[in-house]
This record gives sequence, C-alpha cells and structure tokens, in this order.
Amino acid sequence: MLTMQGLKTNVRAVLTVLIVAAASLATPAMAAEKVTVFAAASLKNALDAVNDAWQQQSGHAVTASYAASSALAKQIEAGAPADIFISADLAWMDYVAGKKLIREDSRSTLLGNRLVLVAPAADAKPVEIGQGFDLKARLAGGKLAMGAVETVPAGKYGKAALEKLGVWPSVEKDVAGAENVRAALLLVSKGEAPLGIVYETDAAADPSVKIVGTFPESSHPPIVYPIAILSESTHPDAAAYLDFVRSPAAKPLFEAQGFTVLAK
Repeated sequence: MLTMQGLKTNVRAVLTVLIVAAASLATPAMAAEKVTVFAAASLKNALDAVNDAWQQQSGHAVTASYAASSALAKQIEAGAPADIFISADLAWMDYVAGKKLIREDSRSTLLGNRLVLVAPAADAKPVEIGQGFDLKARLAGGKLAMGAVETVPAGKYGKAALEKLGVWPSVEKDVAGAENVRAALLLVSKGEAPLGIVYETDAAADPSVKIVGTFPESSHPPIVYPIAILSESTHPDAAAYLDFVRSPAAKPLFEAQGFTVLAK
C-alpha cells in the first residue's frame, strides 16, 4: 500500500519530470527566435553579408524582410512584429517615428547612396545627364523603370531629380512605376524597359545592367538610410545587433556594395 509520504514523493517526482520536459521544449523555441529586420529593398546584398557576419560573431541568426520603405512602414504601423527598421529615406522613418513606433534614442543615419540611370548591358550607351537632357529620345518609345514616384524612396528621388533638371514633363507618361527599386531594376535587367532609375548599389548588384549616367547630387535630396529599434521590440539582441550594423566590422561589407557609411 502506498503511504502518504510515498504519494508525496511520487507527486514531486512527476512534477520534476514535467518541469524538465517543459524546459527542454522551451529552450529550442527560445533559441530559434531571431532578430527581425525590416529593410529597404536596395539593402539586400549588403545587409545579407552583414547579417552573415553578425551570425558568425554572435552565434545568433537574423531574419530580414526586404521591401519598399513605404510598404515596411505601413506594415510596422499595422503591428507587424519586427525589431529593427532601416529605411531608404528620412520621410518613412519620420512617419513611423511620428506614430511613436521607434525608440528615438536608437535612431541614427547609417548609409548614403547615389542615384543612377541604368540600361541593359547589351545597350549601354552613355547618357550625359544635365539640365534639359533628352531622356525622352533615348527611351525611343519604351518605358522608364523606377520605383513608384509617390511612395518608394528611389522613385521619389528620381522624380525630384527629373523635375529639377526640367525633364519630368516629357517622360511622366512613360514611367513604369514598380513596387520597389529592385523591381524597377529587374524590368531593365529583363529587357522590359530600356532605361531605369535606381541606386548605384542596385546597379552593382546586377551584371545584366550597366550604369549609363549618374544624377548630380544637387538634383535631388540627399539619399540617406536611417536605422532604429522599434518601440515594440523586446528581443534581447536588438541593441547588440544595431551596434554591430553601425560598427567598423560592418563598414567594409556596406562599402563593398557601393554604399557610403555615415554612421560614426
């Protein structure tokens, strides 16, 4: 017959087994949690390399979601779970900041970029970009690929440059607006558009296109990429990851893709 003392001992043993089992199940799940980064599409090649380096150094993995900064900002506003946001312009970072969705003390300017005109590599005749240059003639009835000009940062920069140079009215109806800058690049890479406006770093990432002209920096607002931790992030590695992205270890990985590192 089981005594009361024996019953208590058995109950304690069962509880111990259950607690150990629960811990063994929870540990892999906790270990599987990754820092989640929402980043502008133009960052993919460079940030993939940075994330690999972070994983090698820290032993922790990163999940990166790439899209237009506008789309990412709207997803963050809608409550999408993420830890870090890297925008391709100040406007969309200001947008999420205005919604109190970032930690202001974590915000900084990370990178700079340049705006270029690209063509398929097989038809890469140079274009002299300047006031009133005849972009319409060079299109020869084809489309000008660029990010959606009202929302996508690369598209907004491109429109601003064409307006400043007095060219926008002549090509406005020829624009093929894309959901992000990499989608615009793909239109040129596949030969579906004879010209496209993208970042210099995008052109460097695709050997199927060539840069045929560079827009004067004075023709558009400065192209900068701000970074910040999101207010709802509770990931213990978020701050360490942000520090790594801004560190000397990450700098050559960004520069290898053509970015200018602005973080100090």
